[in-house]
Amino acid sequence: MVGAGVFLSTGYMAQEMGPLPILLAWVAGALLALAGARAYAELAVVVPRSGGEYRYLGHFLHPSLGYLAGWGSLVLGFAAPVAVDTLGAGAFLAALGITVPVKWLAAGLVLLLAGLQLASGGLALRAQNLLVASKVVLVLGFVGVGLWFGRSAWPAWTPPSGPADGGFPWQAFFANQVWIAFAFSGWNAAVYVSGEFEHPARDVPWVVLVGCTAVGVLYLLVNWVFVANLTPAQASAVMAYETNRITLGHMVMDDLLGHRGGVAMSVLAAAALVSSTSAMLLVGPRVFAAMAADGVLPPWLAAREGHPPRAALLLQAGLSVVMVFTQHLRDLVAAASGALLCFSALTVLTLFRVARVEPSAPRPSRTGRAAALLFATGSGGLFLQQLWLNPFHLRVMGALGVLGMAAWWTTARGARATPAGDVSVQAQPRP
Repeated sequence: MVGAGVFLSTGYMAQEMGPLPILLAWVAGALLALAGARAYAELAVVVPRSGGEYRYLGHFLHPSLGYLAGWGSLVLGFAAPVAVDTLGAGAFLAALGITVPVKWLAAGLVLLLAGLQLASGGLALRAQNLLVASKVVLVLGFVGVGLWFGRSAWPAWTPPSGPADGGFPWQAFFANQVWIAFAFSGWNAAVYVSGEFEHPARDVPWVVLVGCTAVGVLYLLVNWVFVANLTPAQASAVMAYETNRITLGHMVMDDLLGHRGGVAMSVLAAAALVSSTSAMLLVGPRVFAAMAADGVLPPWLAAREGHPPRAALLLQAGLSVVMVFTQHLRDLVAAASGALLCFSALTVLTLFRVARVEPSAPRPSRTGRAAALLFATGSGGLFLQQLWLNPFHLRVMGALGVLGMAAWWTTARGARATPAGDVSVQAQPRP
C-alpha cells in the first residue's frame, strides 16, 4: 500500500486546503478504505481463490464484467501504479545527485524488478522481504523523527487558493479524495493471491483488515509531519515531481536533521517505492494468469506449477515502461484511481448476490453489507466526480471498456470455464 501516493498528495492538497481539512480528508479516506476492506473480507470467505475483482464480478454478476475488470487491472490497476511508483523512486534518487534522467531510472527499475521475479522464486522473495524491511524503517523512522524533532504546535499557514470566504473547502476536500484513494490502493492486494494462502478463507480477511488499519494510522501520522513542518510554497515541489530534485520527505528531513537526514530519507523513500513496485509485479500478473487458466485469456499467459507467470509478468512490465515514457504522472494517478474506484465499487455490491448465487455459503453480515453500501456510495461518487471534472478520463475509460468487451467477444465468450472456476465455498467464521 505504501507507495508514491502518500508522498505526493499533501503537496497538491496544501494549495487549496489548510491543515485541518487535509487531516480530516485523510481520516475520511481511511474510513472509506476500511469499509471496502470489510466488504472484501467477507467476499474472501465465500470465494477463497486468486483473481480479485475479476473473480468476484465474474462469478456473482457476469463473466464479461469480470473479464473487463481483469482487463482494467492489466492497464490501470497495476501497470499504471508501477509507472507512478518507479517515477517516484527515480525522483528520490535524482535528489541524491544521480544525473540519469528520471524516466530512464524508472524504466530501469521496472526491468530490474521484473528480472528478479523471473530469475528465481527464492531470490525474489528475499529481495521483497528486504525491501519491505526498508519500507518499515522509512515510515516509522520518518514519523519518529518528525514527532520528536519537528514542530508540535498547530500549523498557522493558510492555503494560497482556499475559499474566498475562509469557509471549509468542501470542493477541494472531495476532489482530493481521488489522490487519497490512490494512496490507499493496495489494501485489497491479498485477494489477488488468495489461492496461494494455506487457509485463504481464514487468513485473507485478517490480512486485508489489519493491513488497511495499520497503514491508515501511519498515513495520518505522516501527514501530520508534513502539515506541521512544511508551508504550501514548499509543498508545491510536487507540482514538478518528475523533474524536481527535491521531494517532500527530503525537505522535512533536511530541515530537521540536516543534509545527511535528507539524503537518508531519499534513499529509504526510493526503497519504499521500489518495494511497492515489486509487490505489484508480484501480484498483478497472477490475475492475468488466473484468467488464462480459466480459458478467457491466451494460454501462454498462464503460470506453470511452481513457477511465476513469466509471460504475464513481462506483459505488465512492458506496459509500465511504455507509460513511464508516454504519460504524465498526474494523469496516470487520476486514470488509475478512476479504474480502481469503479471496479471496487461494483465488487463490494456483489455481497448482495451471495445468497442467490451461493445459497450454501455463509450469509454476509449486516456490518459487511453496510460497509459495502458505504464504500460503493463513496467510491461511486468520487468516480463520477472525476469524470465530471475531467471528461478526458471518460474517454480513457470508454476506450478501455470498448477494447475490453471486444476482446471478451472474440476470445472469452466461447470459453467453457467461467471466471470463478470451481469456487470452493468454505463455511469459515466471518472476520
